[in-house]
Amino acid sequence: MPVCAKKKAPPEPYTFKMIHEIPHTPVKNQYWTGTCWCFATVSYLESETLRLGGPELDLSEMYVVRHTYPRKAENYVRLHGHANFEQGGQSHDVLEQVARYGIVPEADYPGMRINEKRHNHGEMVSILQGVVDGVLKRRGRKVTPRWMEALEAVLDVYLGTPPGTVDYNGEKLSPREFADKIARIKPEDYVEFTSYTHHPFWKRIRLEIPDNWTYNDEYCNLPMDDLMRIVNHALENGHSIAWDGDVSEKFFSSRKTGLGLVPLKDWDDMTRKEREKELKEPMAEKEVTQAMRQETFENFTTTDDHLMHIVGLAKDQRGRVFYYTKNSGGTVDRKFGGYVYMSAPYVRLKTICVMVHKNAVPRDIRDRFGL
Repeated sequence: MPVCAKKKAPPEPYTFKMIHEIPHTPVKNQYWTGTCWCFATVSYLESETLRLGGPELDLSEMYVVRHTYPRKAENYVRLHGHANFEQGGQSHDVLEQVARYGIVPEADYPGMRINEKRHNHGEMVSILQGVVDGVLKRRGRKVTPRWMEALEAVLDVYLGTPPGTVDYNGEKLSPREFADKIARIKPEDYVEFTSYTHHPFWKRIRLEIPDNWTYNDEYCNLPMDDLMRIVNHALENGHSIAWDGDVSEKFFSSRKTGLGLVPLKDWDDMTRKEREKELKEPMAEKEVTQAMRQETFENFTTTDDHLMHIVGLAKDQRGRVFYYTKNSGGTVDRKFGGYVYMSAPYVRLKTICVMVHKNAVPRDIRDRFGL
């Protein structure tokens, strides 16, 4: 019998040429946790260690998460429950915990005490929520000084007790010493930028997003074109970027296409046929304006639902810019091995904020913000 010819795979709609790729560590998997803020920012710090001449490190995300929850719980209780106690956070939360508690290698604190192979925080989060809400019920009519011990005990049971020292190449170091000497992280050197017109440009502002639970008022607000200038300048000069933005759009997919795109027609205005049409060639995209950014922020079609790590700048076969972005959903069944190519229009429209090292910022912008 004749051998059946193997069916030829259809050509990829996009082909990319990498223009600048920043050294970075392998993709990890946050799995059933809401800790993308930590995975993205820790990945960013691992690249920073490499950029600063340090070793390739696998840093512990859960060490940061373990130290963040007590801070978040204290804030929640002090504000009588009128605060965010969800799993989310921002890049500055990671830097705050590194400044306070240092950081350790993944091997010293894997944060896995649930007899599973991957992170799963569902049960832990429910119990933590019960603790802080139970405190606020005040059955004894006042808050005792012991509730934090109960919360810390829950965290230790699920994540483990944080180590007081780490052994690195035969040298015993505190987590703070490890952050300073080995990881080479100076939290004060990092800056967050955003671009929204309901605040004045060229000012430091408080960005009103739920996961900004610390009410941080240190986001540098500037025009969209200058925000993009920072992104491009960083990548062109060997710096990667911690990116916070919206990935809820129908034309963002880390599994099927590995792309983030902004089609000319909105999803709600498409016919069923247009929605189901297979992508076979590069898509025409919108020209994104500052007004469009603001409108989508105001109507909640742009929300801060995910953080990732931009590690490269690429161009497609038409010469259009895409941002090569490391996700934290693992590599299995993920297009491009867990990386995503976000188009320039997508980044212009869907970026909530970015974090970069101050040296990644163009000099004129640094001067205007006194960096």
